[in-house]
Amino acid sequence: MRAGSLGLAGSARNLPDGAVEVVLEGPRERIESMLDWCRRGPAGARVDDVRVDWEPPAGETGFRVG
Repeated sequence: MRAGSLGLAGSARNLPDGAVEVVLEGPRERIESMLDWCRRGPAGARVDDVRVDWEPPAGETGFRVG
């Protein structure tokens, strides 16, 4: 919901090791805002680390959770 409210495209998914992988596309300032939110996490979440890899856009549209 947060990514959608920022108008970002991409996806999020849970990985077998308990990590969450998020791919974001959109204006850099909105991505930075989303990363700030990811560092805190939603209520009840525990965030140990956020690793960021900047890559060229792939042309994502919409946001998927899976």
